[in-house]
Amino acid sequence: MKVLVIGGDGYCGWATALHLSNRGYEVGIVDSLIRRHWDATLGVDTLTPIASIHHRIQRWQDLTGKSIDLFVGDITDYDFLSKTMRQFEPEAIVHFGEQRSAPYSMIDREHAVMTQVNNVVGTLNILYAMKEDFPDCHLVKLGTMGEYGTPNIDIEEGYITIEHNGRKDTLPYPKQPGSFYHLSKVHDSHNIHFACRIWGLRATDLNQGVVYGVLTEETGMDEMLVNRLDYDGVFGTALNRFCIQAAIGHPLTVYGKGGQTRGFLDIRDTVRCVELAIANPADAGQFRVFNQFTELFSVGDLAVMVKKAGTAMGLNIEIDHLNNPRVELEEHYFNAKNTKLLDLGLQPHYLSDSLLDSLLNFAIKYKHRVDEKRILPKVSWRRN
Repeated sequence: MKVLVIGGDGYCGWATALHLSNRGYEVGIVDSLIRRHWDATLGVDTLTPIASIHHRIQRWQDLTGKSIDLFVGDITDYDFLSKTMRQFEPEAIVHFGEQRSAPYSMIDREHAVMTQVNNVVGTLNILYAMKEDFPDCHLVKLGTMGEYGTPNIDIEEGYITIEHNGRKDTLPYPKQPGSFYHLSKVHDSHNIHFACRIWGLRATDLNQGVVYGVLTEETGMDEMLVNRLDYDGVFGTALNRFCIQAAIGHPLTVYGKGGQTRGFLDIRDTVRCVELAIANPADAGQFRVFNQFTELFSVGDLAVMVKKAGTAMGLNIEIDHLNNPRVELEEHYFNAKNTKLLDLGLQPHYLSDSLLDSLLNFAIKYKHRVDEKRILPKVSWRRN
């Protein structure tokens, strides 16, 4: 099967492109390479030194004999996207090509607008390109568990059946996003749902939790294939940040009380979930939603786990509770369903002491690259 991975130079996209190529799929990568530019404008860098996308792809081919096509351009440019899809002729599209940081979207008006234009227009362009030329293509879109917010009821997978005034219907699950980034994902979901319903397209929305880890079978094959690992206050995610902070002796930065509970999953499960969605496509006219996570943790619990693992390795680790820069509930009910991918055959990698040890050792290996001035959060959700 021919699979086009949009955003294939990014954290989840690169690992997914290699995994699919390794599994025998014919893979093409579309990327504007703007993620690297955002790092440059923020003055931050990935913990791991990553080679150029051209060198990465060439190294993959040298090691495996498998080629990956590369198309450098912006999917908000419809002419570029349409031309690329006609050239590659995908049977499935994996869409990671979005600005994925909540703090980045909350920096100021410019970053909020850029996030929404990039994400919503890019996805709309994909839908129109599918409608015009590839109506049978299957779109696998990376959503986010953050679309749901933290409701005081169980979170279903995309839809909820409600009874009101004696009548019953199954409707899209209510959304309470927590940033302009998460809002853009809600807009995407609504647009994709509409396109499936009106044009008969087929799509799967993967509402992903917080991803941790850096190594997959493929990215661990050679240092030139290594994935990016962000630790800064804008693009770094909780567990990755904590492990890198522990490695350099920086207190673990827990926002507020630390009771915020979220879904988490290993990067190895991310790539497998995408593969399962591709191998089991949605029907024509169907908009499926899978909640893509394997475990639920509070941020405070994660910090305690990292401290315990680091202390056993001889690291001196403290936990600091910072004033929360976000506007969010810090203690709340959170029970989300995640059975659909398990039913398709996902065998999860659960967070363990050995995984934490591995991630801590990886962080220690590259700790000389950490810029401590970039660790603390600098973006506030509040008006002043």
